[in-house]
Amino acid sequence: MRKLCPNFDREDGLDTVLEVPIPEEMFASAGTGAARWRNMRTWLEAQAFDKAAAPAQLSSRTGELQLLLNVVSSPLIPCSVPLDRPFTRSIGIRDCSIQASTAKYIIQQYIAATGGQTALASVSSMYALGKLKMSASEFHVGNQTVAAKRKGEIGGYVLWQKNPGVWYFELIMAGCKMSAGSDGKVAWRQSASEQSHASRGPPRPLRRSLQGLDPRSTATLFSDAVCIGEKVIDGEECFILKLESNPDTLRARSAATFDIIHHTIWGYFSQRTGLLVQLADTHLLRMKAGRRGESIFWETSMESVIRDYRYVNGVKIAHAGRTMVTLFRYGEGSVNHKRKMEETWTIEEVDFNLWGLSTECFLPPADLKEEEGGD
Repeated sequence: MRKLCPNFDREDGLDTVLEVPIPEEMFASAGTGAARWRNMRTWLEAQAFDKAAAPAQLSSRTGELQLLLNVVSSPLIPCSVPLDRPFTRSIGIRDCSIQASTAKYIIQQYIAATGGQTALASVSSMYALGKLKMSASEFHVGNQTVAAKRKGEIGGYVLWQKNPGVWYFELIMAGCKMSAGSDGKVAWRQSASEQSHASRGPPRPLRRSLQGLDPRSTATLFSDAVCIGEKVIDGEECFILKLESNPDTLRARSAATFDIIHHTIWGYFSQRTGLLVQLADTHLLRMKAGRRGESIFWETSMESVIRDYRYVNGVKIAHAGRTMVTLFRYGEGSVNHKRKMEETWTIEEVDFNLWGLSTECFLPPADLKEEEGGD
């Protein structure tokens, strides 16, 4: 990962520290010699696509990439993680059903497998740097199949987290720079190609942080889950924990033009190691369209395989994984639309308990504040 950019304004000047490090693959594709960094600087200054390009070019290039960024890069987890609940609370077998008590026992094994209660409780903040590759496969519209024109895009990202409700994520990929974050009161997303906007409903954790990066939040999240069975994942026998999103949260995330019917999450925990090896969730949204009130449904399914666990300061963290996403649209008066996307990622650096990381580092964008004031 390249973290420094040469100073082209002054030959004797210090190198510039990149806000988001650039993977070596992106650097190699920018040209040869000194022209590499000049091309990369122009590319970074643009931060987005050429807005003067023809609409046809924008629709083919920008539309596909924006879909990847909005759906795959920074999705939120369906349930909030209570900050005032200690994740080391008693299992309480007598106070709940056998399915719920079994899930609590599995979570206790997961806490032990990722470092133990003392190590996880000592983490107050986190930083992660990684690289990823996103690609969209062929998609189906009605009875027609259209092949994807691009093989995939490579990018780099940085994630800062104060607690599950306070985080900041930044990504650079294919000439586009996007960011997302939460200050504990509102979650938002921003990119150069569209105005920043807030997510509806209460702030929720970034799904990426629960893909093996934040064991404490994962344990707290699944403490209210139930065990629904077993399944073999890549030759590993796993327990399945299921968690349904709260109906009040679904109503808060809905609007006059659409309803969120359900958002369910599953965690697959290895019976041998106790670690989380797969995370999956399904989100169903109903849009109200047409004069006759026809309903169009959008179903989003995400499945993340998590691997390469290593200890970092006494906490076991996943350093690689792959996420498969399926978008499916159907309903009255609507042509069925199905598309699959994929992301593979690796973690290059992880650190905990960062000095000087205050809540001021997670403030929302200025235009988002103006929009909230206007509302």
